[in-house]
Amino acid sequence: MIRVAITDDDALIRDSLKIVLDLDDDIEIVGTCANGDEAYKLCMKTKVDVMLMDIRMPICDGIIGTKKIKDDFPSVSIIILTTFHDDEYIFQALKNGARGYILKNTPSDKIREQIKLAYHGTMLIHGDIADRISNMLHKDQKKDLSAFGLTPREIEITILISKGYSNKEISEKLYLGESTIKNYISSILAKLDLRDRTQIAVFYLTE
Repeated sequence: MIRVAITDDDALIRDSLKIVLDLDDDIEIVGTCANGDEAYKLCMKTKVDVMLMDIRMPICDGIIGTKKIKDDFPSVSIIILTTFHDDEYIFQALKNGARGYILKNTPSDKIREQIKLAYHGTMLIHGDIADRISNMLHKDQKKDLSAFGLTPREIEITILISKGYSNKEISEKLYLGESTIKNYISSILAKLDLRDRTQIAVFYLTE
């Protein structure tokens, strides 16, 4: 059972999401919140696997809320919900540890699917949002990752992560076991002082 929390300052959106997500037998709604502070306090009280987080809210927005939660509860996968495209907000949320973005008008069955993907560690940067992010990425001026102590194999895996490959896809491409890939990723995270694979991608794709 995936324990999901919903954070949005619009009560109608919170209630609507709760109704559609409750239809999935694999999802349990463990709380709803009106801002990032409430979301953080909820994580202190109960176990949350996936947090749906609005990006703009009073008192504590989704950017700050994401940072607070990921700093103290790194296992929580945060999906930012938005009704518009704001490049700077997107980058700030990703740098603060968000798993990715989906639009609020995404079909309910797709939202349920995205929650399950996030729960299993997949990055969620899709559609128009991904296109807009790509405009801000300096893809021809990559960092010299060897300067950070990464081995050639670790650099290869970092590049594949930045392209959205899953652990399984990387293992198949490099003819290595998934457990070996996980060990490489743990080493990459330690050397770059990062929390998760989303931050690896952001680190690699930005100056």
